[in-house]
Amino acid sequence: MVLLQLDPFLNELTSMFEKSKEKGSVWVTLKRSSLKSKVQKRKLSSVGESIEYRCLIRATDGKKTVSTSVGAKDHQRFQASYATILKAHMTALKKRERKDRKKSTEAEKKESTSTTKSKKL
Repeated sequence: MVLLQLDPFLNELTSMFEKSKEKGSVWVTLKRSSLKSKVQKRKLSSVGESIEYRCLIRATDGKKTVSTSVGAKDHQRFQASYATILKAHMTALKKRERKDRKKSTEAEKKESTSTTKSKKL
C-alpha cells in the first residue's frame, strides 16, 4: 500500500469527487493504525515504549484507491481541509422527498370528521 502525503491525497480526493459528480460514488474509510506489525508492537510493549497511533485514511471510487496516514500533529489541519472538500462536493446528493406533517395531519382530521358525520346521518 502506497501512502501519499496529505496535500496530494486531498488533491486526488477532490478529483475523485469531481469525476463521480454525474454518476458514481466515493468511499472514504478512516481507521486507527500504528503502521507497525504485531511483532514490532509486542517488542515495543515489552520494552515499555508507548505506541504512537495514527489515522489511516483510504478513499476509493471503485477503480482507483488512494491512502494517507495522519498523525496527531497534522490532524486539525487535515480535518479542516477534508471538511471543506466534503462541503464543496455535497451538491451532488439528492434531496429526500418529505411529506409535510401539518398538511397530512389536517387531511387526516378532515377525513375523520367527515366519516363521523356520515355515520350520524
